[in-house]
Amino acid sequence: MAHMTSAININVDSELKKQATEILNGLGLNMSTFINMALIQVVNENGIPFEVKNPKPSRKLRRALKEADKIAKHPEKYKGYNDIDELFKDLDS
Repeated sequence: MAHMTSAININVDSELKKQATEILNGLGLNMSTFINMALIQVVNENGIPFEVKNPKPSRKLRRALKEADKIAKHPEKYKGYNDIDELFKDLDS
């Protein structure tokens, strides 16, 4: 028995489509084949076949950035070093 096909119509940024098409063509694929491959992987993985996450900085990184901003705004309040040897000498004392 032959498989039936269905059409999917999607809107994508024109430049994104152009760049992706060039890459896929270089791999010997067309957009339709790639979309079918991606959907097969969604089914095989029972989910999205790659990690999707929100690129928010961690709490630790936010604290470090806040501290760096504080140091940058008031460098006179913090000791600085001209080289790593000077830093280690100070740490050893």
